[in-house]
Amino acid sequence: METCSLAALAVLVALYVRWAVSLGPYSGAHKPPMFGDYEAQRHWQEITFSLPVKQWYFNSTDNNLQYWGLDYPPLTAYHSFLCGHIAHLLNPDWVALNTSQGYESFQHKLFMRTTVLVADLIIYIPAVIVYCFCTREVSSKKRISSLCCILLYPGLILIDYGHFQYNSVSLGFALWGVIALSFEWDLLGSLAFSFALNYKQMELYHSLPFFCYLFGKCLKRGITGRGLFLLFKIGVTVIASFALCWIPFLTETGQMLQVLRRLFPVGRGLFEDKVANVWCSLSTLFKVKKVLSSESQLQLSFLCTLLSVLPSCIKLTMHPSVRGFKFALVNCALSFFLYSFQVHEKSILLVALPVSLIINDAPWISTWFLLVSTFSMLPLLLKDGLLLAYIITSLVFLLVSKSLLPAPANMSEDSLNLKPFCISVRRYLPWFRLPGYLIKLSFYTSLMGMASLTLASAILVPPLRFPDLFPVLVSSFSCVHFLVFLFYFNIIYFWHSSNESSKKRL
Repeated sequence: METCSLAALAVLVALYVRWAVSLGPYSGAHKPPMFGDYEAQRHWQEITFSLPVKQWYFNSTDNNLQYWGLDYPPLTAYHSFLCGHIAHLLNPDWVALNTSQGYESFQHKLFMRTTVLVADLIIYIPAVIVYCFCTREVSSKKRISSLCCILLYPGLILIDYGHFQYNSVSLGFALWGVIALSFEWDLLGSLAFSFALNYKQMELYHSLPFFCYLFGKCLKRGITGRGLFLLFKIGVTVIASFALCWIPFLTETGQMLQVLRRLFPVGRGLFEDKVANVWCSLSTLFKVKKVLSSESQLQLSFLCTLLSVLPSCIKLTMHPSVRGFKFALVNCALSFFLYSFQVHEKSILLVALPVSLIINDAPWISTWFLLVSTFSMLPLLLKDGLLLAYIITSLVFLLVSKSLLPAPANMSEDSLNLKPFCISVRRYLPWFRLPGYLIKLSFYTSLMGMASLTLASAILVPPLRFPDLFPVLVSSFSCVHFLVFLFYFNIIYFWHSSNESSKKRL
């Protein structure tokens, strides 16, 4: 009974923080002619409500694709269609075709914020609760701790309730997929993830671990026996779910190809804004976009991403396990963010979700990652006027994490899950020792660096010669962290699994 009360309190606090952030500014407020992501979501409601389905993704006099043209998969369009109908019932001016562009009012802001909260309550928050309370071999205290930390993660709150998006929908579907696979409900897991992928194409970051885990299970059962039958059922489920979502666009080849062109605009180049990945950070020293052609950039990013995800994918296929599946999600999503083509700063949320799922396995490092991931979006948050919300939510998350997931006192190799790795290294370098004080010092230095760059970005004027100085510093600082985190999570996945296998053999 006490656990349920604490869980209810955690959810109420999370809802309070979400609504408090939603009272602040949003992307593109009072900034014509394009406004921002808030207007993009409103405009999609206008288009999907006012135009036939076959015109949603095509350029026309009533649907100028240069003005926030729809570029997300069909489930996002259907969600906009539903919200558009409700908006029309409340006030037709909110979605009036062509005349509602840039519409801003307090009532409409209240409606838009409510749609995010409702989606959160229906899909994402229940998934987090189920995940935390259905985790096996975890104490009630750890369940409450992980619930609080996941729900108070500032990155998702600031983007969905501040900047304005519906990331909780796709992330919620993906989380339901993880839960289903944890209970060996493979078909339900496949269905849930198919919905996530049909809501946002960026869920491709998670697609390889889902595929490798399920394919590995089929191989384990025997590819000519029960495994083949399971593979057939999963294939039918995925094809049926995609067909269900794409029915209106499958009648004509041109329709389907146009939707795909909108979803994958390869002509935009390697990156656009200052994002904390390798290509943007590297461009400060070596202008990749000027030296390489668009085709070469695409090939280079594909090759680097493939090389980075391949080890985790191979291991997960050969040895499918729920724990390995979650770590593979982290490694693959982070690899995609660091190396893939056309990455946006908000895509770090796709890495933050699986990192949240392993917060009990690596509490201190996971908390550190979630703080850095929020900080990496600082230039975007400053642009939206969300500095105060960023500072408060980050401090709340840090205090809650420090209270519920305290860092180990001695920072030993064992407490950091690095003992198997260090033992392996000492076979060749007997003198090797991991200094715990150095890791703790790195953490506090990182916090000071984030605080200093936040202060500098907020109050200092960059020199005229380097107008993007602070966004570049933020992205490069974060990118270095992400590369270290990628190395760390790969070590945990490979060496811890090897150590567990050795124990079983013994």
